[in-house]
Amino acid sequence: MEPETQNHDHQSPETSPSPKCCAKCGGPTTFPPPPKSLYSDISPPPNYRPVRAPAINLPPNNHSQAIILAPVPQSQKVPTITAPFEFQTPSKKIQSPDDIRHFIDSDTGKNFLGFVVALSESIRGHKISDPCHESQTINTTVSILNELLQWAEEIPPLQQSARYGNLAYRTWHSRLTDNSESLMLRFLPNELQAAVIEIVPYFNDSFGNSSRIDYGTGHETNFASWLYCLARMGVIKEEDYHAVVSRVFAKYLELMRKLQLVYCLEPAGSHGVWGLDDYHFLPFIFGSSQLIDHKYMKPKSIHNQDILDNFADEYMYLSCIAFVKKVKKGLFAEHSPLLDDISGVPNWNKVNSGLLKMYKAEVLEKVPIMQHFLFGSLIRWE
Repeated sequence: MEPETQNHDHQSPETSPSPKCCAKCGGPTTFPPPPKSLYSDISPPPNYRPVRAPAINLPPNNHSQAIILAPVPQSQKVPTITAPFEFQTPSKKIQSPDDIRHFIDSDTGKNFLGFVVALSESIRGHKISDPCHESQTINTTVSILNELLQWAEEIPPLQQSARYGNLAYRTWHSRLTDNSESLMLRFLPNELQAAVIEIVPYFNDSFGNSSRIDYGTGHETNFASWLYCLARMGVIKEEDYHAVVSRVFAKYLELMRKLQLVYCLEPAGSHGVWGLDDYHFLPFIFGSSQLIDHKYMKPKSIHNQDILDNFADEYMYLSCIAFVKKVKKGLFAEHSPLLDDISGVPNWNKVNSGLLKMYKAEVLEKVPIMQHFLFGSLIRWE
């Protein structure tokens, strides 16, 4: 009887291309050697992607790199109009990405964005309550917004089961459109009262859409456009810019939060968790400018509830964060990842410049938002 031989079920050295030894028994291993590369020359390995993306962490498929590398928008002086005036009912012009590019590259588009930057610079380093020049136009505008706030008290929401879009908002908006012309005449000088035909549409569309009962950054941009029209007419001057932000825009923000809560306005075109919040953009720009070079408060300070409780009334950015935390439940990093990511930026100057670039790319360059933008003699389609 022939002796039994141990069988490892291995190929012989002659048939195995390059055998390796088993660490336990010393026999050749059964596994072939791994290929030299998992990727061929035709299909190279994917590019390395860091675990933490850049601070302004835009949603997938957006040209985030282009936004990050784009130049920071600069402030511009607003050219005032001269007589004879040619006021007209403004109309929509933007229908395609080519129209967007035409607007952004035009002097009008650059000057409008420069106006937003100038407003941001005017509030730099200032608290909302800091004293500033308050003209009669500023005071009248604030009183008008206070009146709109009072209307929200007089027109209570209806009892309904729908989560968004309380129908009582249409009553509020109808009162707005019925009275907007007389509201404008409160501050327009005699020689500019014919401008109501042009500025009223911007004003009426600054507080949401009565048909859809929604509100978003497009409506907010209409309010900025209305302010820009006043600057074009010389009704608002550069020395008013500080008060435009700390008095007028702060009151506008208070009004919009009231309308959002009372009438459950639906977010218009919300980016969901990829947006700053569901409704606004500009207060984050103005608010980050307020905090530039602040001695103690850094972008990461938004996670300190004591800071939010004590300083939200003075700093617009903190006010926005506090409002988001009030209306959204759960972990902040989950329902607001972009805001959470921005909190990792080392200083407010970088936050402000990044938000300005993002506003240009994510608001002024988006057809769904800008297709409702109006053009007339004050904001020209060139």
